[in-house]
Amino acid sequence: MDLNQIFQTSHPIIGVVHLLPLPTSPRWGGNLKTVIERAEQEAAALAAGGVDGIIVENFFDAPFTKGQVDPAVVSAMTLVIERLMNLIMLPVGINVLRNDAHSALAIAGCIGAPFIRVNVLTGVMATDQGLIEGKADELLRYRRELGTNTAIFADVLVKHARALGTPDLKTVAQETIERGLADGIIISGNATGVPPSLEDLTIAASVAQNTPILIGSGATWENVPELMKTADGVIVASSLKRHGKITETIDPLKVSQFVDAVRR
Repeated sequence: MDLNQIFQTSHPIIGVVHLLPLPTSPRWGGNLKTVIERAEQEAAALAAGGVDGIIVENFFDAPFTKGQVDPAVVSAMTLVIERLMNLIMLPVGINVLRNDAHSALAIAGCIGAPFIRVNVLTGVMATDQGLIEGKADELLRYRRELGTNTAIFADVLVKHARALGTPDLKTVAQETIERGLADGIIISGNATGVPPSLEDLTIAASVAQNTPILIGSGATWENVPELMKTADGVIVASSLKRHGKITETIDPLKVSQFVDAVRR
């Protein structure tokens, strides 16, 4: 696919909005207004810093379910994301953690979000939520039923997980594209804040052909120029937070610094 169709650039910087705990999650604070205000603040900071798009995650709902999230989570995310789409003039994507791609696609289809992230599209991964099985067949059929052209960006050997059997990044990347029909693939390190290796990006590039490759974790203003030599875009969160802490808010100055590093 052509990333220009979504982001108006072939090398997008996608900033992440981590939502505060949502209804029914273990740390839910009981006030959705607080969640909305924090999300609006984060989205505005990312937009002001010059990113090309944002993606919204229920990041602080951990510990996550491995299957379908509660309807209250879907409702809350729909409300918040629609507010953000009316606030900023950037494409907004969705990731419903840990792997509720059907809910993400449903939200996107209803409010017109152009892309979603799917942590496990094909294969089986052992995670802290248990075994998560990709359901590309069901998801692609569901997209057809919804009548939407929402792009599916899928992780290859997603972070915080281990593949069952011997992991072979080249084979998994190829099957995610050719058999899972992902519109783009995401290559990450093994955990939040850890970058992918240049070797892994090169392996993915060897089979991706016209399928975009996105960096999914660990990008900083120092390493992103080198990483982007082998990737088409980057999803960034941790390095943009104040004091380098994942629980803090987005620092607009760090966003600008990161964007400048990519553009150079």
